[in-house]
Amino acid sequence: LLVSKDLGKHLLEVEDLLQKHSLLEADISAQTERVQALNAAALKFSELEGYQPCDPQIICNRVNHVQTCLEELGELAGKRRKELEDSRQLWTFFQEMEEAEGWIREKEKILAAKTCGRDLSSVLTLTNKHKSMLGELGNRRALLHQTVKKGEQILAKKRSGPGGIQEKMREVRLRWKKLEEVTGLHQQRLQEALNFFQFSAETDDLVAWLQDTYRIVSSDDFGHDDYSTQTLLRKHRAVVEEVEKHRTAVLALRKQLALLAPEHRQGVDVQIRVVEVEQLYGEVVEVAVLRQQWLQDALAVYRMFSEVHACEVWVDEKEQWLEKMEVPEELDEVEVVQHRFESLDQEMNSVMGRILDVNQVVQQLVDGGHPSSEEVRSCQDHLNSRWNRVVELVERKKGQLSSVLKIQNYLLEC
Repeated sequence: LLVSKDLGKHLLEVEDLLQKHSLLEADISAQTERVQALNAAALKFSELEGYQPCDPQIICNRVNHVQTCLEELGELAGKRRKELEDSRQLWTFFQEMEEAEGWIREKEKILAAKTCGRDLSSVLTLTNKHKSMLGELGNRRALLHQTVKKGEQILAKKRSGPGGIQEKMREVRLRWKKLEEVTGLHQQRLQEALNFFQFSAETDDLVAWLQDTYRIVSSDDFGHDDYSTQTLLRKHRAVVEEVEKHRTAVLALRKQLALLAPEHRQGVDVQIRVVEVEQLYGEVVEVAVLRQQWLQDALAVYRMFSEVHACEVWVDEKEQWLEKMEVPEELDEVEVVQHRFESLDQEMNSVMGRILDVNQVVQQLVDGGHPSSEEVRSCQDHLNSRWNRVVELVERKKGQLSSVLKIQNYLLEC
């Protein structure tokens, strides 16, 4: 049993032989105690004095022979155990290598069947799964390194036995290298797909924002008075600031497109999409400028109407006073009225400046092609005509006062 050359043909068989050898070693250990006891008893016969049933030398020779056989048996058992353990190490190496190959084949099939997703959500899911596989790959790499180290240790012992250790290590290393290359390539493809779908998602968000903004800046609500138009103008300026902030994102689309993988950036659809975004942004900017101008024109109109109303209130008041005023004949009363006309001249100079401002605003609106040009022009004409009437009334009343003063002065001289 101890000189058998059967070291097993696979790991399970070696394990079975080791179990049987352990039982044999236990039997040898038990027999060793028995042999030692028998040898001790036999040696007593070689020490007897007087009658000796057997030659003491024969007894000693026999004891030594049995002890030598026992020691040789122990040496054979130790040698057999070492050979079996070396065989177990060898077949453990081959089994671990086979497990590594099986794992590599499994991952190769998975990678061969994997796609890169159809949208951002699926790509993110696949990316997370790939990260998990990378962690698994790292753990398996460490195990493979340990197994290869075992194979190198077996080769260093230069033991005879089943060959192919060097070939097996070279084969597994090549397959492992190829697996890492395929894994890296798939990771790159996933990253390229992720970049593309993120670019598409950001572009879609930008388009949605631009479409919403276009609806806002193309509104035909310009307010109904000074306050509401000012409110709309403040809101519009805030929108214009946001539009300007998005200019960077629109300009960056071309650079982002250039960074995509050729298979993604060369697609006709994505290039058309970028052009559409740029055109839509240009339209938003253009309409926003027009709306701001229209709001400013509307504000100018409402302020002009307000100024016209204020001027007409003053005109109404002075017109009624002038029409009702009768030129007095007494000198003291004439002087009082004359002082009132002096104050009126100052007021008229101030109102005249306001009317000139109104005329200037009206001219700007008309020249700019404002849609309410006719209404504004009519309002201007009405105000100017009323102003001219007041001017005429003032001149007439002043003429009457001047005549009265001349008569009074003549009478005083007389």
